[in-house]
Amino acid sequence: MTTSPKWRSVLAPAAMAAALAAAALASAGTAHAQDDTTPHPPYPAKPAHPAHGAKPAYPVHPEKPAYPVHPVKPAYPVHPVKPEYPVHPVKPEYPVKPVKPEYPAKPVKPEYPVHPVKPAYPVKPVKPDYPAKPAYPVKPVKPDYPAKPAYPVKPVKPDYPAKPAYPVKPVKPDYPAKPAYPAKPVKPDYPAKPAYPVKPVKPDYPAKPVYPAKPVKPEYPAKPAYPAKPVKPAYPAKPAHPVKPAYPAKPAYPAKPAHPVKPVKPDYPSKPVKPDHPKQPDKPKHSGHEKKQHGW
Repeated sequence: MTTSPKWRSVLAPAAMAAALAAAALASAGTAHAQDDTTPHPPYPAKPAHPAHGAKPAYPVHPEKPAYPVHPVKPAYPVHPVKPEYPVHPVKPEYPVKPVKPEYPAKPVKPEYPVHPVKPAYPVKPVKPDYPAKPAYPVKPVKPDYPAKPAYPVKPVKPDYPAKPAYPVKPVKPDYPAKPAYPAKPVKPDYPAKPAYPVKPVKPDYPAKPVYPAKPVKPEYPAKPAYPAKPVKPAYPAKPAHPVKPAYPAKPAYPAKPAHPVKPVKPDYPSKPVKPDHPKQPDKPKHSGHEKKQHGW
């Protein structure tokens, strides 16, 4: 509870008002007790509550039969020992490649003739500047999409059983012949198209300017004779390849051990006959007065 000066100023008048009201009520009660001297008559006693009936005894449940003893599982067969892999033979060495002969020297290319100078093109008029394009508005930034959740791993589907062979279907009967369609009506002739207007005659273009005569090309010098190519040397004879060694004989695999004989399962004991449940006694009937007392 707060003890600030503001709350003290509010609680002090409230406590004084409560004390005055209690004193006034006490004085009024004593005055009324002195004036009223006749005692009140006693209240009637409550009716006696009826006793509950005796509860019936619970039925005795029969004992549960003992579970059958499970047979002992046979031991798994011993896995056979894997055979040893054969040792691979050593690969032979590859033969050495022969040395390539040197290529002959290429001939010197002749000098190309000097091309004549092209005449200068006429000066084109200067194009006017295009008006500046307006600035496009700034597009809003697209928000990032939330990351997709990882999908659960799908279970492997089991192999479906083989489908049964379908029965042989009976031969369908021939359909009846279609009736002849009625003849289509003849389309009417379209109206004639109007004549196009006559195009105006184009004006004659101005005559092209006379270009200066092209200079005569000079004669090219005669090509020099190519030098004689040297004779290619003979390639050396290929060395004889080594003979492959004989592979060793594969060892015989050990014989597989015989699987142990599975034991015969024992017969399960027969289930005992369960006794009949005892007959339950009838429930006592309640009267209407007890239902009212218990709120039924």
